[in-house]
Amino acid sequence: MNAERNEGESAPRGPKTITVPLGERSYDIVIGPGLIDEAGTRIKNVLPHARVAIVTDENVARLHLDRLRIALDSEGIDHNAIVLPAGEKTKSYGSLEQVVEAIIEGRFERGDIVLAFGGGVIGDVAGFASAIVRRGMALVQMPTSLLAQVDSSVGGKTGINSPQGKNLVGAFHQPSLVLADTALLDTLLPREFAAGYAEVVKYGLIDRPDFFEWLDENHREIFAGGTARIDAIAAACEAKAEVVARDEMEEASRALLNLGHTFGHALEKVCRYDAARLVHGEGVAIGVCLAHRFCAHLGLAPDEDARRIEIHLSAVGLPTRIQDIPGEEPKVDDLLDAIAQDKKVSRGALTFILTRGIGKAYVENGVDPQTVRGFLEQELSQ
Repeated sequence: MNAERNEGESAPRGPKTITVPLGERSYDIVIGPGLIDEAGTRIKNVLPHARVAIVTDENVARLHLDRLRIALDSEGIDHNAIVLPAGEKTKSYGSLEQVVEAIIEGRFERGDIVLAFGGGVIGDVAGFASAIVRRGMALVQMPTSLLAQVDSSVGGKTGINSPQGKNLVGAFHQPSLVLADTALLDTLLPREFAAGYAEVVKYGLIDRPDFFEWLDENHREIFAGGTARIDAIAAACEAKAEVVARDEMEEASRALLNLGHTFGHALEKVCRYDAARLVHGEGVAIGVCLAHRFCAHLGLAPDEDARRIEIHLSAVGLPTRIQDIPGEEPKVDDLLDAIAQDKKVSRGALTFILTRGIGKAYVENGVDPQTVRGFLEQELSQ
């Protein structure tokens, strides 16, 4: 992987660029403030003659769509916008159909661009549409949430939810460019920013304990919007780019990026994707805590590491236990049913990302469902 680099020697505080090295399909992740105003120029440099189908949601459209339109107009780029409702429930067959039909009706061609302008939900739906319309269109990701900037916009995973579970329908489809405008994060509600931060912490917990230590020391500046925010996003993107380069299709080590997600996705499903109760990043926060407590329960990891992670996530306002979710407490049977539908299940065997401590995650196939049941029963009895 190319090392991160500053663009322009005279602008040390300018955007940082991380390259995802996939041969002829390599692409850049550009990270920094003000990139929305440069979108037309940067898109034209990569795909000079393409029209653009913008896919966004109502919240992002209200706040930022006019600026994006101006940036595209300044370079003479023809564009249409498709505006969807905000929220996890938009990751559905109905929304996918709406986007696909709007792209076709707009007479966008295979060489044109689908521009995903929003958080992880929009990135997944728009990305999936770009993968299947005319058997594949170009994709540009412009993530507007912290979670999307450090995770879902990078690596080519796209998809929608099924009534049976999260992210069960989709395709791998890499973008041609990712523009992560860090200034757009200033418009996020504190809860949304904190939810995205859970995915940042995840990278330290997988295999970068020094990064977790740095986050522990610098999380206040990250939340305040200082230069540490750009550094944290760049470090997370670099970590993910390295994993994607090794295992693009998640056949082996890329599964590590799902640390905490088996529990987290199950919690989202039993909450019926109700954002008032639980958003994805909060599910991940609880999930990584559950994963570390589960490993401590099995004698694989130190109790102290699990407690330290809980303290860190609690300090930034994230939930760390199932009991932190408002509303009716989930039932163990419902959680196990959701876990059994996880996309990492192979031939009916449960696959978990386990850990021997902070920065020591690994993939474990064939985890005993009864062991998981006993652990969850213990968690819910506390």
